[in-house]
Amino acid sequence: MQILIKRQFFTCISLLCFVLGYSQTDSTEVSIDSVAINEIVADTIVTDTITAHEDIITNTSVLSLLFEKMLLMQDQKAGHINIVHIGDSHIQADLMTNSIRKRLQQRFGNGGAGFSFPHQLAKTNGSYNTRYKSNISWASRRNIYPVDTMEVGLSGIALTAYEDFAVELSVKYTAYNFNTIKIITPGNIPAFDVATSIREIVIESVEPKKIYHTIKSGEVLGSIARKYGVTVTQIKKANGMKSDHIRAGKTLLIPTNEKEKKQLKRSEFIPLELEADSLYHYYHSDADLNKIYLLPAPGKNKFTLSGLVLENDTPGLIYHSIGVNGAKASDYNKYPLFFEQLPALKPDLVIISLGTNESFDKLSAEDYTIQINLFIQNVKSLNPDTAILVITPPPSLFKRKYPNTIVASYAREILMHETEKEYASWDLFTQMGGLYSVPDNAKKGLMSKDRVHYSVDGYEKQGAMFAEAFIKAYDNFKINRE
Repeated sequence: MQILIKRQFFTCISLLCFVLGYSQTDSTEVSIDSVAINEIVADTIVTDTITAHEDIITNTSVLSLLFEKMLLMQDQKAGHINIVHIGDSHIQADLMTNSIRKRLQQRFGNGGAGFSFPHQLAKTNGSYNTRYKSNISWASRRNIYPVDTMEVGLSGIALTAYEDFAVELSVKYTAYNFNTIKIITPGNIPAFDVATSIREIVIESVEPKKIYHTIKSGEVLGSIARKYGVTVTQIKKANGMKSDHIRAGKTLLIPTNEKEKKQLKRSEFIPLELEADSLYHYYHSDADLNKIYLLPAPGKNKFTLSGLVLENDTPGLIYHSIGVNGAKASDYNKYPLFFEQLPALKPDLVIISLGTNESFDKLSAEDYTIQINLFIQNVKSLNPDTAILVITPPPSLFKRKYPNTIVASYAREILMHETEKEYASWDLFTQMGGLYSVPDNAKKGLMSKDRVHYSVDGYEKQGAMFAEAFIKAYDNFKINRE
């Protein structure tokens, strides 16, 4: 049913004392405390009356090929449908997207966890569906920073090591056990091997450091204890000694709180043979796997991981999630490797959720649109048959007080140009209540304290609404097709 909705969009001709500054961290994309806004004055307010639909995806004609593939998959009970959802910190935590994933896989089948990245090793937040541990510290770099020698690819975060390592990957839920693991690296370099273990391996980044002291002639326990900053009692306990008597030439274990890197031997692992594709290396197992190890490939001295893909042999939908805290469309656009590696996911649909960070950067609606269109162009250049769906950014506040009129202008631009630019869109901005909705959403427990990000309940609500709109569009397609 179509309804008429009045939405107020602000044309801010002059913004008095409007200075936006923010710092980006791994857990949030904007620091609201650093946003200095004393007053916002809108010289003119334009109120538009537009035609909208109640929680539906618009311009769904661009999704026809996708829906045909979904029908074929269900009829033949074979194959996978790949949806790739790309965004900023609203997406990196995989809360909204995991809610969508579960609902769509319940309806269309579970093809696997999809794209996965070791966010824990990059010291940032990510999906709870997969867990990663390593015995070393990895270097990382997000796409929000200027381009340098570290190659940022499909994950939007580069992860690099220059020393021997072991990485343990495990899935938290049996629903995401996998048969196939794909390894994506810059240039598709075979930098990683995969393996299982011959015994139970506990991977920790560090372990207690062991210090041994060879007793010299004339030394006593007291002098040795002072040398290492421990007590005589601690040394005796560590070595099982009942007296203070020691002999030159003997070795003492010195207790310490210091830590050192845990070393793992390659002989502890059972290597698995990888096969090569033009875009990734992969391993397939007839039996379900819930744990696997990444090891350095022999002969390499640099190891950069762009991401992994976990799939099972069950026909169904795979919902890939890629997000970077603090990211803007321009951040993805400046790294060609991101778009070069995207075909590895075989995307049938790419969903774009960007705009919040641009608004805190005071980017005009015109410049925002240019960057989104460039993003779409970059996707389409290597994935010409991929459908595009743009989600408007959600409502937020500046300084926990002022309505974010900039994202309101972005939402309007997205909806106005969907037909011309041939993408579908879903108006999350309106679905969450529009410009003045944040205080009410906060009372409902849907917002975080910064009034920019949403709570777990808020993101899950967004995911449920989108999944419902997507399923509705698919069902309408089937009805009209018949």
